[in-house]
Amino acid sequence: MSSFQLIRGTTPLLVSMPHAGTRLTPQVEAGLSERGRSLLDTDWHLPCLYDFLDALGVSRLQAEYSRYVVDLNRSQDDKPLYAGATTGLFPEIDFDGEPLYRAGHEPSKDAREWALENVWRPYHAALSEELERLRRRFGYVVLFDAHSIRSRVARLFDGQLPDINLGTNDGGSCDPTLSDRLEAICDAQTDYTWVTNGRFKGGFITRHYGMPRDNVHAVQLELSQATYMEEPREADQIEASTTFPYREAHAGRVKPVLERLLLALTQWRPPQC
Repeated sequence: MSSFQLIRGTTPLLVSMPHAGTRLTPQVEAGLSERGRSLLDTDWHLPCLYDFLDALGVSRLQAEYSRYVVDLNRSQDDKPLYAGATTGLFPEIDFDGEPLYRAGHEPSKDAREWALENVWRPYHAALSEELERLRRRFGYVVLFDAHSIRSRVARLFDGQLPDINLGTNDGGSCDPTLSDRLEAICDAQTDYTWVTNGRFKGGFITRHYGMPRDNVHAVQLELSQATYMEEPREADQIEASTTFPYREAHAGRVKPVLERLLLALTQWRPPQC
């Protein structure tokens, strides 16, 4: 069984969803704590939220395995992305700093090497190949790295996160006209707060693959989960049975904004093309 799903589209846009997976390896599943088995830090329901991608002709790469097996948005050398609190290539704590595993039941070195070889590398090979396919066809390609996160995570940021968090590695991962177009769409609506290059500037995927000089333009969206799902409150007791339901009414309001952003990316062309 594949560690990812790849749907090839007909536009210059590829959407990556590296944290939408929930599959676990036997060793990870056996070692997780009660709280860890809730998979709290998953980018929940993103395939449902972005169910309009096929209609737009957009390529989609979606992870099957949980980020607790291996984090696809971290580099192989596990180099930290941010100066502050974060989690690693093989997380042992969740975003709140709570242990993911029962003491002494963390994945072995062999289990981690398996995940790197069979989950991380195939995902990035598919990502590289699809980006190259689209660049050959169109002369350029746009990568949209789709994420979501709880609106409040005290360990990672103060207060409540803006609803829409665009990241372009401080302008280094895409042509400025691309980020200008996305910002104009965000500015034209009044329902959601937004920021560019705030707490989330883009993870490894955005920073590694976004090379405007090579006609690969990348942007990350970290979407507040408060906009589309029932997210856990900070005081909630998280257990394995805890669920995080999709809220159709909320999702129905934010989805048109997402569609406008993605449609704009399919229509955008670099100035030199």
